[in-house]
Order: sequence, then C-alpha cells, then structure tokens
Amino acid sequence: MTVPDQRVVVPADTRETLDVAKGARRRTDVPTRSLWDRTAVRVAGGLVLPVVLLVAWQLVTTSGLVPPYRLPAPSAVVTAGIELAETGQLWTHIAISVQRVLIGFAIGAVLGLAVAAVVGLSKLGDVLLSPTLSAVRAVPSLAWVPLLILWMQIGEESKITLIAIGAFFPVFTTVAAALRHVDPQLIEAGRSFSLRGWSLFRTVQLPAVVPSVVSGLRLALAQSWLFLVAAELIASSMGLGFLLTDSQSTGRVDRILLAIVLLALLGTITNALLGLVEKHLLKKWA
Repeated sequence: MTVPDQRVVVPADTRETLDVAKGARRRTDVPTRSLWDRTAVRVAGGLVLPVVLLVAWQLVTTSGLVPPYRLPAPSAVVTAGIELAETGQLWTHIAISVQRVLIGFAIGAVLGLAVAAVVGLSKLGDVLLSPTLSAVRAVPSLAWVPLLILWMQIGEESKITLIAIGAFFPVFTTVAAALRHVDPQLIEAGRSFSLRGWSLFRTVQLPAVVPSVVSGLRLALAQSWLFLVAAELIASSMGLGFLLTDSQSTGRVDRILLAIVLLALLGTITNALLGLVEKHLLKKWA
C-alpha cells in the first residue's frame, strides 16, 4: 500500500508574494546604520575636542598669557617624553603602571563577579553581605593606603590590593543589581524546562545580565586607573604616579603634564580593548 503524496502545492504567484514578504521582513529586521554610528565618523568626531584643546594650549603658551613655568608648551611636553624615552625610564614607568592595573583589575573583577553572584542569586547572601559591603564601599581610596602599607609594606602587594579594591565594587554593585532584577518570567520559563542551578544560570540568567557585566567591567577599569594613581602617589618608586610626585618635587611641570596625558591615553586604549571584548560577549550571549 502506497502512502499518498500529501505535499501542499503553492501556486507560483503565491510563492513570489511570500518571497517578497520574507525579503521585506529581513530588510526591516536589519537596523539601519546612521551616519553617526560609522566608525570613521565617531573617531573623527572624537578627535575634534582634543585638537581644539591642543590648539588653544599652543596659542595660550606662545602668546605669553600663561608663563612657561606654569604651563609649558606642547612641544616642551613632547621633548620631556623623548628625553625619558631615550633613557628608558618612560617605558619602565608605563610598563609598571599597566601591569599593576591589569593584575589588580583582573583580581577585583573576578572577586566582584563571584560575590555579586552570591548576593544577586541568594536572599541569604544579600542579607548577610550587602550592608557590610555598602559600608566598605563608602571608604575613600586614600583611606586604605596607610593600612595596606602597614600590613603589606611598600611593595607590589599593597598597590595591587588597592587597585583590586577599586575594581571590585563597580563590578559587584552593577552585576548584583542586574541579577536581582532578572525577569522572573524568564526564570520560570527556564524552570519549566527542568533547568536548575548552574544550567539555569548559564542558560537564562547569565545572558540576561551580560550587558550589565560589561558595564561593570568598564567602570571597574576606569576605577582601577584612579586607584593606581592613589597608590603610586603615596608609596612608589616607579610608575606614572611616581612620575607625577617626582616631577612635582623637582618642579618639572612638563613631566607632570606628560604623565597626565599618558594616563589619559592608556585609559582610553584599555577601554577601547574592553569595547572589543564587549562586542564579542554581546554577540555570543545577548
């Protein structure tokens, strides 16, 4: 006994109509990219203000409105950077500071994510940990320096610990709040498919908080650079913070401005690299 062919035959004109509708739907699903979203336009637009500030700086110094001992010309800052680069000191300061920031940021971010998971996913963890962590978060960064020096001496451990403290709280605060506000309907839908524990977290809760995780990491990275300067200003013999302090004691305003510009550039570069990681994570999880 043969089974009759039950395929539905669609007329040619109807197939053409469906194909046109599908094509229109695909075109409407793809978001249109405006002029301001193009990379070249954003880069060029972001350079406008720095160029204007640089031109104004040059005009102010060359016209004599501000004496050179208060505000050296941009060329003097470049010369100071070349002098330090030729002796190798500049690269040492940059390498030491970047190393401290990356290590402290990594430690603080990992701990922040772990504690945020405990607080955001557990009512008991929220009740036990949130009040104390909120109080510790209010302590200024410089208040930790004397205690860390007393405990860990003037070494890498105290500086990296201070940076880790600075990176911990933005990640913890952002991710814990995001986990607490995951849509309950999503969680119930996951549980209806027998998802529990780690599988529920990996499949439902983690994709829901990926944007918040990235935002917390970006804030933590910026905070790491702030805490780096706080650590190196007080207890350091190398790094850009030390370059600031040493230049202040010797009256080298050009080197002070050089250190400030380098901190701004390094912060921008590391933030841009984290932006690439953000695109990958959002593409994979969001």
